[in-house]
Amino acid sequence: MTKKINLFANLKSDFASGLVVFLVALPLCLGIAMASGAPLFSGIIAGVIGGIVVGYLSQSHISVSGPAAGLTAIILTAITDLGAFDVFLMSVFIAGLIQLALGFLKAGSISNYFPTNVIEGMLAGIGIIIILKQLPHAFGYDADFEGDQAFIQNDGSNTFSFLFNILNHIQLGAVVISLISLVILISWDKISFLKNLKLVPGALVAVILGVVLNEIFISTGSSLAIAKEHLVSLPVPKSFDEFKSIIITPNFAAVTNPKVWVVGITIAIVASIETLLCIEASDRMDVQKRYTNTNVELRAQGVGNIISSLLGGLPMTSVVVRSSANNNAGAKSKMSAIIHGVLLLISVLSVPAILNKIPLATLATVLILVGYKLAKPATFFHFWHKGKYQFIPFIATLVFVVATDLLKGVALGIIISIIFVLRGNLKRAYSFKKEEYEDGDVIHIDLAQEVSFLNKAAIKSTLNDIPENSKVIINAHDTEYIAHDVLDLIREFKETRAIDANIKVKLKGFKKAYELENSPEINNHVTIEHYYDVAKRAMVQKEVAKEEFK
Repeated sequence: MTKKINLFANLKSDFASGLVVFLVALPLCLGIAMASGAPLFSGIIAGVIGGIVVGYLSQSHISVSGPAAGLTAIILTAITDLGAFDVFLMSVFIAGLIQLALGFLKAGSISNYFPTNVIEGMLAGIGIIIILKQLPHAFGYDADFEGDQAFIQNDGSNTFSFLFNILNHIQLGAVVISLISLVILISWDKISFLKNLKLVPGALVAVILGVVLNEIFISTGSSLAIAKEHLVSLPVPKSFDEFKSIIITPNFAAVTNPKVWVVGITIAIVASIETLLCIEASDRMDVQKRYTNTNVELRAQGVGNIISSLLGGLPMTSVVVRSSANNNAGAKSKMSAIIHGVLLLISVLSVPAILNKIPLATLATVLILVGYKLAKPATFFHFWHKGKYQFIPFIATLVFVVATDLLKGVALGIIISIIFVLRGNLKRAYSFKKEEYEDGDVIHIDLAQEVSFLNKAAIKSTLNDIPENSKVIINAHDTEYIAHDVLDLIREFKETRAIDANIKVKLKGFKKAYELENSPEINNHVTIEHYYDVAKRAMVQKEVAKEEFK
């Protein structure tokens, strides 16, 4: 039974963190909508629904949902292929229904198989992406849209070559505001007196000061004044009719279009995988180490995408950037995500003109610190000290998340982890030792804690190579699980080949459930004839069993 959560129990810290996430989410919602070739308000609508609806239905305390950069390419292509935004919304509606069904089918449990080092590698990779992508905005170079995570830019350049262009487009006013914002944010994080001001987060102070400074620059005619194109750009409806026209509903007549279903299925799969990855990452970040029911999360995402499509919003996922900002701002419960959605709704309805005065440089500084906390050097050292089997999947995931995208990076990390697991299983399922005694060789096969079907080939080869007239002790004292295939292999070896090759076999530590009888303790005076007697009895029992079966 799920414990009832009091959403208002940590309102002070949740309001402050919700405010920070709102400031981060606002330009991201607009930037992702712009990059997707969709109406700008569709990103805001998705952000509002992701915050209020998904935030309420989800059991995650840290995760924040909204439009995701990982879906921009799919959305842009889909809108072009389908020919109209309302037809695309029908695909989003279908995607929501599919996610709802996946939640009820308990498909969310797949997240339990994401290795920790891969999740941490994904987080560190996203942290590096945030830093690389936000540095140009901090210097006043806003050619790339907010929320872009792609390594290859739309103009054919890449993230690194794009960084070199900063030198030709430095806006001094943006640099000044970025540096001041950085000082404020670090001070709020380090000075105990400021850290205790829960209702006044450092990000809000940085944003207010950035707006005030830029207004002073503008009013005094200073060359430091930041131009309009380097500020938040929220659409401002001039009338109620203009506002009503923002709401676009799905074209339900397009339900018979096969392309609409293909897009819907694609969005459902990609959005669900990204959500599960983010939920796993959010649970890792949660200082209280609470675990989210991923099946409930899929259902929440499904409902969110259905409602978003009905109101003209983009598809959404749980998003690492906003979730990380939420965690770093001190969120205690999912009330923070709900507050961020409410603030988005209120702001676009009442004060869009004021929001349009916020310098992108200030928000970039907030995100750069979020990125640093995701990719702290301590994380690299942690996995380095854990050894190559932990470090290689971690670093490979990180590199490929930065160089390709989140899903490809995680897929590669999981593949490498599986290879290491398989290799480890093959090596560690048993240890094979030869010790020389006066009366001949005794071969010890000590089985590991878990022996799966993956170890069958190696154990089969080992048993096959045991020389005639030797002595073998197979020890299962440490095992918790042995696959039936391996048990059959050991049984057949003991009852058939060992007899034919005059191999003395002693079984030790096998549980009753394995249905393999352990050998009696044998002293040095036991004769070879005793082994033959045991073997003969086994053969007789085998023949009797065959006859009874007939």
